[in-house]
Amino acid sequence: GLQRGQYKLRVNSRRVLDAVLHSIGVSDSDQRLTVLRAMDKLDKFGLAGVELLLGQGRKDESGDFTKGAGLAAAQAKGVLDYLSVDGQHGAEKLAKVGEIIRRFGGSDEAVQNAAELLIFAFHAGYGSDRIDYDPSVVRGLEYYTGPVFECELLMETKDEDGRTVRFGSVGGGGRYDDLVARFT
Repeated sequence: GLQRGQYKLRVNSRRVLDAVLHSIGVSDSDQRLTVLRAMDKLDKFGLAGVELLLGQGRKDESGDFTKGAGLAAAQAKGVLDYLSVDGQHGAEKLAKVGEIIRRFGGSDEAVQNAAELLIFAFHAGYGSDRIDYDPSVVRGLEYYTGPVFECELLMETKDEDGRTVRFGSVGGGGRYDDLVARFT
């Protein structure tokens, strides 16, 4: 029952995320997971909070401390530059992601694969108003291996007190090639 303009599918690729992390020198699996979880907190903590989580860690309002990923300043800057990528449409954003990966000496093959997904969507009639590349879509679970997505409701509604609210993300998922193998 959703109409055009009431939702947007935001997509990313774990292959792109892996390429970014590899290009900045994050190879340890525990550190990689900590970085991905920090990136996944962008909508909650903003760039400043993510930067703390990429470094030594972050203390919240209650005083609880979350240990950070321990990235060097240049590595953290690469991640923050990636999360800050913007543009009019996915192809423009992905071109900038490719520049970041190449700046650190990495290959942008994964970026080209993500661009193909958007091209297929466009030819199927889904413009950037309905499906778009978003570097902040990470999906915190470790097992994703390919495209990841979140469906965001854009429409506003009223809560029980009459205040205007937005739902935000109402669903998500992605490709996971090796999930079953983890249990066998």
